[in-house]
Amino acid sequence: MKMADLGDVRLHYREDGDPDGAPIVFANSLGTDLRLWDKVVPLLPKGLRIVRYDKRGHGLSSCPKGPYSMGALVRDVERLMELLAIKDAMFVGLSIGGMIAQGLAVKRLDLVRAAVFSNTGAKIGQPAMWQDRMEAVKASGIEALADATMERWFSKDFRATPEVDVWRNMMTRQPQDGYLGCSAAISGTDFYTPTSGLRLPVLGIAGSEDGSTPPDLVRETADLVPGSQFALIRRVGHLPCVEKPEEYAGLLTKFLRETGHV
Repeated sequence: MKMADLGDVRLHYREDGDPDGAPIVFANSLGTDLRLWDKVVPLLPKGLRIVRYDKRGHGLSSCPKGPYSMGALVRDVERLMELLAIKDAMFVGLSIGGMIAQGLAVKRLDLVRAAVFSNTGAKIGQPAMWQDRMEAVKASGIEALADATMERWFSKDFRATPEVDVWRNMMTRQPQDGYLGCSAAISGTDFYTPTSGLRLPVLGIAGSEDGSTPPDLVRETADLVPGSQFALIRRVGHLPCVEKPEEYAGLLTKFLRETGHV
């Protein structure tokens, strides 16, 4: 386990694969940590430098006082990549991670040569919805949102398996301040205009049963970037990398090869 001291925040990160390989950076969703990608990483082509991290307020990273801005979350990974001397990466972001991917690509095209917008949107939900969720967490903890979140995150079939408890536990054990801070960042973000100015290879990935970022939202977001691709994984929810890792890794591998990253 490694910790990057960025001054105002310390980010837990992990590196796998070839230290000299082409870099691919993963950013995970609200309420999860870098283990979100555990099933996908072993299925990727050999020779990649694979970097995962816990965003501020999540996993083993530090939890600065919130609320957070999307700009702060983008700046965190920007500084992490600079610290690790990573440029020209493929950046894979899921949910809030996909928003971070958009913001980073807009700000630093030298760091991002291709991007995957997975189960995300240029704007996710409305501020009133996020305010209601944040008030529920303040009153009763993350547990108050857990059951409804599992319904949005996973297909009915997956929710019938014991593994759903892993993700429910992971969500409810995140620091409450971090969860609230990142919720505020999502609430305050509208990337429709900046993302529409991007010119780089983009792949949008959606789950057919995603109750958080429905396929139409993901497609609409990917379509903001000319020449983008879109893929729908069927019978999965908001975290297709968990439910169907082989199919998810297959889409990433195809995109890596098409963009000359492997």
